[in-house]
Amino acid sequence: MRKQGPPRPGPPQGGNYGVIMGNSADEQAVAKELEKQISELQRASDSTASQEEIERLRQQVAALRQKVSGPPQDAWERVLLARHPQRPYTLDYIQMLFTDFMELHGDRRFADDAAMIAGFAQFEDRPVVVIGHQKGRDTKQKLHRNFGMVNPEGYRKALRVMQLGSKFGMPIISLIDTPGAYPGIGAEERGQAEAIAYNLKEMCKLQVPVIVIVHGEGGSGGALAIAIGDEVLMQENAVYSVISPESCSSILWRDWDHKQEAARVLKLTAEDLYRMQLVDEVVPEPRRGAHMNHAQAAELLRPIVRACLDRLTKLPLAELLQRRQAKFRRLASFVSET
Repeated sequence: MRKQGPPRPGPPQGGNYGVIMGNSADEQAVAKELEKQISELQRASDSTASQEEIERLRQQVAALRQKVSGPPQDAWERVLLARHPQRPYTLDYIQMLFTDFMELHGDRRFADDAAMIAGFAQFEDRPVVVIGHQKGRDTKQKLHRNFGMVNPEGYRKALRVMQLGSKFGMPIISLIDTPGAYPGIGAEERGQAEAIAYNLKEMCKLQVPVIVIVHGEGGSGGALAIAIGDEVLMQENAVYSVISPESCSSILWRDWDHKQEAARVLKLTAEDLYRMQLVDEVVPEPRRGAHMNHAQAAELLRPIVRACLDRLTKLPLAELLQRRQAKFRRLASFVSET
């Protein structure tokens, strides 16, 4: 039986949830653009990943067409916010939060994975490593970025860059936004599960501070593979779960019709995860969500990242590693009963 401490109270930042979507002309234009992308994707690819992306886009179009006001009423509405097509992606945050970003490519084994961004940058004149998932905005970008779903070479690239940064004493900032690791046959043949598992083991040993920011979707092992951090931050309209609501619904109910209920029972919102002590801090977003004001979303995130770096860089290395390993051991501690 899992041993779990008492839950925390709700996150201190809360109460900034605003309006999800309305029937404004801008939102209707976004809906039309998404419908165009659906048609293009149907013509361009018939892969499983494309079909799943098409279904997600259809759900987003339906939400944009429907007027929804007030704070999110359930976890499913938070999922729609996390997937909003205008929400800032990893490269947007890199541009707004960092300077002198230099991207590195390739895993030195197979290929370069465009769904994974990795490189060096400056955060307020402090050298850091930045890694993260990258989705695409239009159809061409979505296909190029594989809808933010990473292949094993992407995880190996991320680890290569993180270990290089650790060698030179550069803190690591990981940006999480993916529906999950790519489930294709080729990915499995190249060792998808092994690549994720190896990252989990090696990230625990990185000899520099690691800060994780869940800013969109945190999907299953595809997210966790670069999310072993000393501090795990989560934007208030992001989601983080072992499985997507649609996949959970298809397993338990044999269809996607119960995705709203699945989202509720998965406890995937920032408030739920903060109470269960799975994330360390909930980062506020602009009114109505990060998609309404990218710059403000970044500026709300900046001081929290700065404080984390200041706090973690003061720790002796032995204490940093001990705290990191103890943090994740607490998430999977068990007791036996007779």
